[in-house]
Amino acid sequence: MKNCLIILFIFFSICSAPLYAEQVPLLKGEVSVVPNSFFGSWRVVSKRIETDAPSKFKEKGIDLWNLSRTNNVITLCNPFNGAKAEITVKRADSKYVEFTKSGKYDKKILNDKVELYIEGDTFQGFDSLILETYVNGKLTKVETAKYSLKGEKISGQISD
Repeated sequence: MKNCLIILFIFFSICSAPLYAEQVPLLKGEVSVVPNSFFGSWRVVSKRIETDAPSKFKEKGIDLWNLSRTNNVITLCNPFNGAKAEITVKRADSKYVEFTKSGKYDKKILNDKVELYIEGDTFQGFDSLILETYVNGKLTKVETAKYSLKGEKISGQISD
């Protein structure tokens, strides 16, 4: 009888443990399927449409974007300026991709939010930039700019 009570005590202790354990929130996310047409090399023309720091952000630009995926990591490389960044896709469907990226430059952090509308071998969209300056670990200045983007596919798959 004593052994039976011990076994019952252990059984109820194990079964009721989750009731007393700390509740751990589940990770919630949205799975976005990035279209294959997004990947490849793009000639990208940018034009500044608004800014609070005109001396900081150039008015126009022409760049080359190489977008590639290895497993679940998407990388944007720009051989014109040597920049390379992993991007985080926020939303995507067959004709739209929204992604963010962040880069650290000395005591500054540049955050980009890019929205692209893909149509065959071209895209149009926007790049919203936030440049944060830090001194002694404290944020001292925030400068912003928004660019219109037009891209033309140079190589890679054109449509899904």
